[in-house]
Amino acid sequence: MRRLLTILAVAGATIAPATPAFAHAGDARDATAYRTTVTGLSTPEKGLSVRTVEAGARLELTNETGHSVEVLGYSGEPYLDIRPDGTYQNTSSPAAYLNETITGDTPVPAYASPTSAPTWRKISSSTTVRWHDQRTHWLSPGLPPQAVADPSRSHRLRDWVVPLREQVRTFELRGTLDWEPAPRASLWWLGAALAGLATVALARRFPRSVRPLALVAGLTPLLYAVTTALDGTSPSPVLVLAGLIGLAAAYRHPPFFLALAGAVVAIFGGFDSAGVFGAAVLPAYGPGWLTRLAVLLAAGVGAGLALTGVLRMRAALPAAPPERTIVAA
Repeated sequence: MRRLLTILAVAGATIAPATPAFAHAGDARDATAYRTTVTGLSTPEKGLSVRTVEAGARLELTNETGHSVEVLGYSGEPYLDIRPDGTYQNTSSPAAYLNETITGDTPVPAYASPTSAPTWRKISSSTTVRWHDQRTHWLSPGLPPQAVADPSRSHRLRDWVVPLREQVRTFELRGTLDWEPAPRASLWWLGAALAGLATVALARRFPRSVRPLALVAGLTPLLYAVTTALDGTSPSPVLVLAGLIGLAAAYRHPPFFLALAGAVVAIFGGFDSAGVFGAAVLPAYGPGWLTRLAVLLAAGVGAGLALTGVLRMRAALPAAPPERTIVAA
């Protein structure tokens, strides 16, 4: 067990991305129906890359070109400057305040104006920066008209552009914004129920199958934690802990611990994350079905192991002594 924990700790340190600069504290997006996609730069350059993170809540730009690259604000003013020695923010740009949240509801101070001279403040020594950008989001209240007219299929809402500048050369970051219908959550819940029933049946018919089943139960919350980390969101410590407890049950699984480990995985790795069943765009790296499958298995296999542990505890109870019958003389 000690060796397993050491391996997991080393793996986590290896896959953990370098901490980027945040242009503001901001707020992260949960699962959503809006998919923000980066399609590329108008003039690609080696060492300059951009992606979406946190289910499209922010853009992340990495500048390893060796020279300064500016992100321009909503009126073409300098907003961010990613230099070789770190990231700087122009506190005179209205975007510095509008981008503090996804909804852009932070008041802009009177001194912040697109026509003001830039006032640069260093916010990080990192050459990777993340920021909300209203040009990439759907900000209108309610559903898009296309989605109201036909909620059964995806709709392209618009193409968006974020202007960048290198010295006097201006170029563009380009992307798309789409609305996507939610998957059928009932089917994923049905899959979780079937996984639970199959787990109990396998564990009772083949007792040695508990070990691989516990491995599956433990790995699924860890898979979800890793995919959220790769998408730029800090993984939940509860998910990691649930996964480790599930893996521990694969090595030693007395009935009580098996029931406890299965319940922890099912509750915190499965039911607590079940919102992914009903949303199209998830705060996780990779295809959405992979994250939903991880949550399905955590809920189903975890619950099945918990029930298996309870049944084993019940079977281990000493049988009640037979009642003595007194026959009258």
